[in-house]
This record gives sequence, C-alpha cells and structure tokens, in this order.
Amino acid sequence: MAKRKIYADNAATTQMSQAAIDTMVRYLATDYGNASQPYSFSRSAKDALKQARIIIADCIGAKPEEIYFTSGGSESDNWAIYNAIEQKRNIVTSSIEHHAILNPCKYAESKGNVVKYLPVYENGLICPSDIENALTSHSFLSIMMANNELGTIEPIRQYGLMANLRNAIYHTDAVQAMGHIQIDVKDLGVDMLSASGHKFNGPKGVGFLYVKDGVALCPLIKGGAQERGMRAGTENVPSIVAMAIALRENVEQLDKNTCHLHRLEEVFFEKLGKTLCRIKRNGTNQLPGLLSLSIEGFEGEALLHRLDLMGISISTGSACDSKNIQISHVLKAINIPYDQARSAIRISLGKYNTIEDVTYIAECLTKIVNQ
Repeated sequence: MAKRKIYADNAATTQMSQAAIDTMVRYLATDYGNASQPYSFSRSAKDALKQARIIIADCIGAKPEEIYFTSGGSESDNWAIYNAIEQKRNIVTSSIEHHAILNPCKYAESKGNVVKYLPVYENGLICPSDIENALTSHSFLSIMMANNELGTIEPIRQYGLMANLRNAIYHTDAVQAMGHIQIDVKDLGVDMLSASGHKFNGPKGVGFLYVKDGVALCPLIKGGAQERGMRAGTENVPSIVAMAIALRENVEQLDKNTCHLHRLEEVFFEKLGKTLCRIKRNGTNQLPGLLSLSIEGFEGEALLHRLDLMGISISTGSACDSKNIQISHVLKAINIPYDQARSAIRISLGKYNTIEDVTYIAECLTKIVNQ
C-alpha cells in the first residue's frame, strides 16, 4: 500500500490551480511571441500582458499602470528597499520581517541609511506608538501584512494612517497575505506593495510590485524599455498571465476558501482531543489555515521528520545542526520561552486540503505525542 502524502506547507508554496496551468501552457506552447515585438504573431502575448496587469490591478483596487511585474516577492521587496536607499530615506521596519526585507535593510545601513527595527509583542503585533514615534516626513516604512511564520495579520490600515500623517512612504510585504485576505491598496493607504505568484496558487518565479501613482521609483534593471523602463528584460508572459488568473480565482473564491480553511482548523483541533492541552498556538489574528504550534516536550525539527515519515509535509520554526538548535528570528523576536520556541511547527493549510487530511494530521500528531 502506497504511503499517504499530505501537503500542509502552503505558506511555503502552493499547488498551482488548473486554470493557471492551462493558461500558462497556452503561452508556453502556442502564443509564445515576445510581447515587446511589433509584428502580429506577438500581438496575443502583448494583449495578454496588458490584460494580466488589468486583472491584478482590479484585484487590489489599483490602476494597471501602478503594477510592475517582477520575478517574485524577494525581488519586489528588494526593489522597494533599494528605492528607499536611492532616495536616502531613513527606514523603519519590524524585527519579524522576512529576510527579503531584513537583508536589504542591512545593506541600506552599509550605504549610510538609518534603519530602525521595531520590536513586537508576544503575539507578533507592533506597538502603534512605536511606529508613530519613529516616523518623519523623510521615512520609508515597511511592515509585512501577515507574518509567514505566525500568520499574524498586522493592522496595516492603522499604520497607513500614521504614515500618511507624516508624509512617509509606506510599503507592505503582502507576499503571505495576497489572495488569502481582502486587499485594497487605496483603503489600506499603502504606497508600495509586494506579492508573489506561487503563494496564491500561481507559478513560481513571478510576482509584482504595486507602486502608487506619483511615488518616485528608481529603475531596478537597466536595459530595454520593459515595465515602462523600470525593469528591463523580456517579459515572462506565461507566468505573468497564469499569476493573474490564479489571483483572480482566489479573490473571487475568497469567502468560500476562508470558510473552508476555518472549518479545517476546527476539525483539526477537535480531532486532537486531549492532546490539545500540550499544544500552544503562537501569534494572534492569523491568516486562515496558518497554524504556528508549540508542542510541549518536543523539538520542532524532530516533529517535522516524524511527520514526514508518515507522509505529511509541514514546516518548523527552528533548525538543528550537530551542536545546537537555531531558533528563527521571528520566534526570538516575540520573546517566547526557549522550550516553546524550539518546539514550534507550522502547519499551513490550503484550499485543496480536505477534512480527511487534517484528521490524519491530527491522528499522527496525537500518536507521536502520546508514545
């Protein structure tokens, strides 16, 4: 009998939707023309690129000309920070950002930019007064919309009001949130936003950066005139179009998917039964389906491997080497006890997971914990 396989690491990457796959295949196999060329064969690719920009803009309440296509979330984040470096702005961010923000911020410091890393509470939220006190009219604020380890959703709109009052430039890394919660850039008050296709059932290697009309942007890659001269290079039409289709599909199914994921969470915790008393959930106000759990008496890395042997793919908040356990910067930042941090695992469910999946995961966890 074949070993059962359950993918429960959707915060790392997601299964592409069939609609996205079908669209991608068309522009790989049939309508493969270079969208920058003037002849008729490329017209389909050019039109598809234009339509993809319209679809994505519509999904987030933006204008099509405010969308710049990139190779993914890391590039979009880097572009936003490099823009702040070029404008010699002081940067304000949090201690739990993705390394795609934190490492460019370190680079910014080496270039002479002042960077302030704000602390967070144990639940992963930032103290609003810390943001307010750190901002000036020459600040660049970058706060992630939802944390990739904890799932905690930050009050981005509240932070946006503070940034706008100070006339600061406001960027949010929405890579983990895009396609999973409602996002309207105008309502949130953000000037820039990063997203990545593979996090919402699109392809890997493609993403976008939203830049509000009127916000100065420095070119990322110099060369051709693609992306209005801001990012040179032949457009990755198959991936861009597939990403747009996947995002529209998720936005249209948002209520349905949210209800489904909340139901999966309920069943999961119900099936854990008495084992639940040994489990603590980290974070607060989480993304649907994202569970950061610390399990008393266990190491997260060991749990990951035990579950992997049972056919279950999850993630962990710590990594072991031959001598010690490396706790993630996020778990360190929320200042939870060491034993709680080292026992943390992340189960992230997606729209294709089933009640049978979460029942099996709960049964396997219970078996491991009670052995």
